[in-house]
Amino acid sequence: MSVIVELSIFPMDKEGLSLSPYVARVISIIKSSGLSYQLGPMGTCIEGEWSKVMQVVDRCYRELEQDCDRIYLTIKADSRRNRTKGMIAKVESVLSKATDSR
Repeated sequence: MSVIVELSIFPMDKEGLSLSPYVARVISIIKSSGLSYQLGPMGTCIEGEWSKVMQVVDRCYRELEQDCDRIYLTIKADSRRNRTKGMIAKVESVLSKATDSR
């Protein structure tokens, strides 16, 4: 079964305004997984089989766990049988139905 997971993960014990170096470490792990992903401003979507996606989520957590004492993590999931390229298809479906009411 295919799953799309939106993952947000970052340390809560680091000083400064930007946590992007930590997020970049996580994105490197996601990218190297070979799974489809899409970086967004508030989280990253990852698409694949449940076990593979959850392995990547675990690797992301373990990466930050090395030098972070407090980690914030949220996961949202959408699972569907026989779906391929769901991240693209879901967005295209909405855009094809949207009208500009201005």
